[in-house]
Amino acid sequence: MSKKTKKNKQKDSKDKKKKGFKDIKKITVTKGEKTLLIDNPTNYSFIGMGAQGAVFKLSDDKCVKIYPDPLKAKMEQEALKAGKNLDFFPKIYDMGENYIVMEYFDGPNLKEYLKNSTYLPESITKKLLHILKELKNEKFTMIDAPLRHIFVQENEELKVIDHVNSFKRQHPVPLKLLRDLNIILLKDMFLEQVAKLEPKISKEWDNYYNKNKLDYKNIEVSSGGSGSAVKVDSAISQPLVGKGHQGAVYRISEDKCVKIYPKVDHAKKEQKALLDNQNLSFIPKVYDTDDNYVVMEYLLGPDLNSYLKKQTELSEEVTKGLIQILKEQKKAGFKLIDAPIRHVFVTANGFKMVDHVYSYTRDQYRPIEMFQDLHERNFLDAFLEQLKELEPKLYKEWTKEPIPLEEEEQEELPKKSMKKVKKDSKNKDDKKAKKGKNSSNKQKDKEKKKGKYKDKFFSYEIDE
Repeated sequence: MSKKTKKNKQKDSKDKKKKGFKDIKKITVTKGEKTLLIDNPTNYSFIGMGAQGAVFKLSDDKCVKIYPDPLKAKMEQEALKAGKNLDFFPKIYDMGENYIVMEYFDGPNLKEYLKNSTYLPESITKKLLHILKELKNEKFTMIDAPLRHIFVQENEELKVIDHVNSFKRQHPVPLKLLRDLNIILLKDMFLEQVAKLEPKISKEWDNYYNKNKLDYKNIEVSSGGSGSAVKVDSAISQPLVGKGHQGAVYRISEDKCVKIYPKVDHAKKEQKALLDNQNLSFIPKVYDTDDNYVVMEYLLGPDLNSYLKKQTELSEEVTKGLIQILKEQKKAGFKLIDAPIRHVFVTANGFKMVDHVYSYTRDQYRPIEMFQDLHERNFLDAFLEQLKELEPKLYKEWTKEPIPLEEEEQEELPKKSMKKVKKDSKNKDDKKAKKGKNSSNKQKDKEKKKGKYKDKFFSYEIDE
């Protein structure tokens, strides 16, 4: 090959690379309300996105990550530079104000690789320990990586992506890694192998958890007053999972949380409901109780409200799961038959439900709040249709009276079996609907049967 030909080939290669990088700048990624918004006029295929950026495949061995926030791009650039000598980091080819061109890893991530596995190969544990030790040696503050960010290559070689928070988050122990292994039921095996292979590291992790245990017995949670959530001490460092009218929930370990109550009466009511029904599929496991708290299973997975926000239709499996909870409640003697979807969690072991303070004390024979929640998600009519098919007897029982719904936009339902009727004002209390019926005269009763009588609710009329 002549020198001239060689130079021309090198020039063509550089021009091609330059053009490719120029094309990258045509792709725009911006922050939307709940997700990233992407405009991609190029031929580069979209691979996926996370909270910080979107990734596009440039070639068999290269990809580009584009960030809506240049600060996030800079953070990951600094992390990749710091870890450029680590064998599990991606190679860097180019950087810009809002993008990084880096090595593309084909193959499954570790979450997919271990899916349905009942055994964790010790070789994988050794490589995970190697990654964690190297991150610590290089002074990264986040000594961690979720399974979805670890890719399995040939010969089980592991590669790690997404290093935006490597110097921001403080994870001296692999919290996300342990969480993910726990979800797929491999955490205990992993910890056993760590204790065998690296007893010093195992002891460090134990010491961290023991040191950071929450002294929940001495935490004060006060009532927030009528209609308000409880008040908590903002100085407490442990993660506050949530708080409501009856108590505040803190996560105290990978698989446990504690609910602390300002009122002993509320604690006793919920403890009784939980402890009496540990055999029910939807009840969280209880580990410890006292006058003002209950230590129970931490539920890994989204609540059903968050889950349904991402769905375009209501699956029959969701309907079956809700029906099962409600039937088990009735069989167990609960007076309150309901399953608000924000209290139902989608876990690896099926649906679980929290907040059982009034299970034995509040009379309600049908799931009013669940109906209202499903209505807000535009899934109520689908649920009722599936209920009618799966449990016709239960369907008749729950729809023999109008279902009270909050006043919202008025629109016709597409289903022939239901008509939406305008009512006069907002009201959630099903008891008032019953009272209205009991106090009505015979003429109103007749009109109600014909579907003409209007009370103070939005209601679904059921055409039999």
